[in-house]
Amino acid sequence: MAKAKKKKRCYCGVGGQAVLEGVMMKNGDRYAVAVRRPDGQIEVKTGEYDGIWGSKAVSRIPFLRGIFNFVDSLVLGMRTLTWSADLYEEEDPGKAKAKKPAKAPGAGEKFATGATVAFSILLAVAIFIVLPYYISSLFSSYIRNASLLAILEGVLRIAIFLGYVAAISAMKDIRRVYMYHGAEHKCINCIERGRELTVKNVRRSSRQHRRCGTSFLLFVMLVSVILFMFIRVSDPLLRLAVRLLLIPVIAGISYEIIRLAGRYDNFLVRLISAPGMLLQRMTTREPDDAMIEVAIASVEAVFDWKAYLKDTFGYDIDAWEREDGQSDQGEGSKEA
Repeated sequence: MAKAKKKKRCYCGVGGQAVLEGVMMKNGDRYAVAVRRPDGQIEVKTGEYDGIWGSKAVSRIPFLRGIFNFVDSLVLGMRTLTWSADLYEEEDPGKAKAKKPAKAPGAGEKFATGATVAFSILLAVAIFIVLPYYISSLFSSYIRNASLLAILEGVLRIAIFLGYVAAISAMKDIRRVYMYHGAEHKCINCIERGRELTVKNVRRSSRQHRRCGTSFLLFVMLVSVILFMFIRVSDPLLRLAVRLLLIPVIAGISYEIIRLAGRYDNFLVRLISAPGMLLQRMTTREPDDAMIEVAIASVEAVFDWKAYLKDTFGYDIDAWEREDGQSDQGEGSKEA
């Protein structure tokens, strides 16, 4: 057997998110949603999603790609979350149901998804951008220093964000979603550490990952503090308009930081990733084995992890399994 390469963390390109009683995994344009049905069976839906622009050209443009990838993740996340909710809430869950091929969403579904995503973005902007700005402006007569006022606004923005995360973490249904979130991270960490994708190996993997959306949102908050400190406008309305216009820029910068963190492993990357990794202790929980099985099913529907381990780490899982099988057959012959 060929000698395996030294173990190290290697980017595999797979990402995902937790859905209701399941996990969505995406690899390139392909995605899969695996959900544990109320009857205990795992239902898997696969499909393709090439983005809102339907072109890969944008994905190669630094900073600009972060904006579109963020919107794409919201759109695909909303679709898969809706599908998982509909599946789980079927009136007759005990009745066996044949798998159906993924269908392209109709015009009505696309409009509903687009409207929901647009409303979500507007609500997030109102809560995390406009509200902190408004509250900090109330202190403008007491704090004359523009830098201090910008720092206060940033502190308020981060505090509101952390408070929001803490509040939803206390909800029972969200806690189960966070357990599936942990299963998603564990599967990706297991693969990128060069381990065979089994329940046992996934169990021992970390539930924090540097390419997490939670870390991305935290970077959005931190980057906004820095930009708003150095970009100063005297007129209050114009200052608010500048903040709104800078949102795509902030998203683009934050995405590049997350992308960098997912592909490299050194002291600087670990340092800048530390705040997001700490926050993930709130947004991920340790999953049970049944949840891990769902996450593994989602990974295997879009990613050949055995080929990845062979190409990246030199581990030929199929060869090992064949050798083990031949060894078992030999022992059986001797016993006979």
